[in-house]
Amino acid sequence: MCHNPTDMNLGKINHRLLIFGGPYSNLAATQTMRDRAEGLDIPAERIICTGDLVAYCAEPVETVDLIRDWGIHVVMGNCEEALGFARDDCGCGFDPGTACSTLSFTWYRYASQQIKPDQRQWMAALPRSISFEFQAFRFKVVHAGVSNISQYVFPSSPSVLKLEQITEAGVDAVIGGHSGIPFGQTFGNKLWLNAGVVGLPANDGSTDGWYMLIEPDTKGFQVSWHRLVYDAALSQGSTLAAGMQEYAQALTDGLWPSQDVLPPEERRQQGQRLTLEPLRV
Repeated sequence: MCHNPTDMNLGKINHRLLIFGGPYSNLAATQTMRDRAEGLDIPAERIICTGDLVAYCAEPVETVDLIRDWGIHVVMGNCEEALGFARDDCGCGFDPGTACSTLSFTWYRYASQQIKPDQRQWMAALPRSISFEFQAFRFKVVHAGVSNISQYVFPSSPSVLKLEQITEAGVDAVIGGHSGIPFGQTFGNKLWLNAGVVGLPANDGSTDGWYMLIEPDTKGFQVSWHRLVYDAALSQGSTLAAGMQEYAQALTDGLWPSQDVLPPEERRQQGQRLTLEPLRV
């Protein structure tokens, strides 16, 4: 099994980029994301997924096959690391004994039984970060934290933590995933961005996933977040049939089955419809 390069560098990019995370074995959402990208006329070489292709839903093999066929760039998430190297658990960073930890055993066992050997090899060879330059801004895309593949970074996480990691990465902007909630924050001339995920709702009471666009504008560039509306009932049916009832319910009620990983501020916002304004840099 080959080991992955630490970082993939895409060089300078001058046209619109699409970023999304967390397909989560949700085939219907991932197919809708691909269709949306084609509708926006964004080719695979300008699309980046922040990882966690396989997780809470019931079609891991089909979802990975779709992503590979699409040919987009993918950062290794903790789920790819765990499955790629045949670990005992998902490595999600859940505290032992919590509801998240208990629920993760079910989906991880299911996924690990389904995933094919060649898919494991492909996952194990994914880069742990992807770098690029856009309008003279240096970006680094990671799965979670800059040096911790399962670190949760939320909107309310301390600014100093984000700034330290941007400095550690040696860039102007970090794009992270893992936390499942889209957001963007500026710190002077530095940025921390999260595109959100497509495979589960953002705990805001809707069925939608999220993705992010980075595109040039007249003075610099704009970062914008967009809802991905898809047929959640399709994925709910297959997820129920596979025995993941809690996640199946989350697909249609828009609420996470557990808030164990959430800081107090994000817990208070559960069920409140999310709105995100574009960032202009």
